[in-house]
Amino acid sequence: MSTPITPLSDTLAVAPQLGAEDMAAVKAAGYRSVIINRPDYEGGDSQPASADVIKAGEQAGLTVVYQPVVSGAITPDDVRAFRQYLDTLPAPVLAYCRSGTRCTHLYNAAKQETSQS
Repeated sequence: MSTPITPLSDTLAVAPQLGAEDMAAVKAAGYRSVIINRPDYEGGDSQPASADVIKAGEQAGLTVVYQPVVSGAITPDDVRAFRQYLDTLPAPVLAYCRSGTRCTHLYNAAKQETSQS
C-alpha cells in the first residue's frame, strides 16, 4: 500500500482514499478497524464504492464501517457518531476520506467534545 497514513493518536490514524485492494495491507499494518468517511461517488464513478471496500476489509479480517460525511459540512451528529465508533471499534482504527483532512477534523471535534463532557 503506497497510500500515506498519518497517525493522530495511539488508536487512530487517517489516510486519503483507499480501495478494496488496500484492505489486506491495512490489516498487515496492524489496523483492526476502518471507518469510511467519504460518501460514495463523491469523486465520480471511478471512486471505489464503500460496499466493495467493506467486503474486502471483512475478508481481510477488519471491522469496517461506512460513515459518509460531506466535506465542509460536518454536523454535531457526524462528530458524535465518529466518537462512538472510536469508543467501540477494535483499535487501532484507520479512517479515510478523500485526503484524510475530513477525518482529522472529525477526530479533533470528537476529542474536543469528549474533553468538554
